[in-house]
Amino acid sequence: MKDKRERSWVVGITGASGSIYGVRLIETLLSLGYHVHLVISNAGWRVLKEELGWQVVNREEMLQQRFAAYPDRVTYHAIGDIGASIASGSYLVEGMIIMPCSMGTLSSVAHGSSDNLMARAADVMLKESRPLVLVPRETPLHAIHLDNMLTLSRLGVKIVPAMPAFYFHPKSIDDMVDFLVGKVLDCLRIEHQLFTRWGDSSAEQ
Repeated sequence: MKDKRERSWVVGITGASGSIYGVRLIETLLSLGYHVHLVISNAGWRVLKEELGWQVVNREEMLQQRFAAYPDRVTYHAIGDIGASIASGSYLVEGMIIMPCSMGTLSSVAHGSSDNLMARAADVMLKESRPLVLVPRETPLHAIHLDNMLTLSRLGVKIVPAMPAFYFHPKSIDDMVDFLVGKVLDCLRIEHQLFTRWGDSSAEQ
């Protein structure tokens, strides 16, 4: 019997700099036909305001307006809603991406604290052996940060630092954002056309 379940990804946005990465990821997943379960930390909302100018009075209404081209395809979950669907392993999603991922959230995931919905949802991905990608955005890194990343990497988590490349000659910030989002999608085996790959004729010009 054919599975008619809508394919969904969980996306987390934390208070690390680089909220534009998470927003572009959501837009891309939606454009590819996926449903997105979205969790934004309180610090993440602040960074969305400071970096992207989001003036938020009602969070759900703001998201409906921002992603109006994809009605009913974004489900927002409050960070404190531990009873949300994505907090249970019995709720089926394809996997989860936290982009950008703060060092505090990375630590919570590495140590299984599950003290909010974002960390709990990530813990579900680990226990159910589903794809989990973290995009840390911090510099410089100290030994605790590196140890936590190593712990997660050994568990099969993909660590994709927010490091844009320049071999494809980016002409704008959007180009660099798309490159990183594309690298995340590569980790998830999701086809995209966000950047020119090394070896393509256009990249060598």
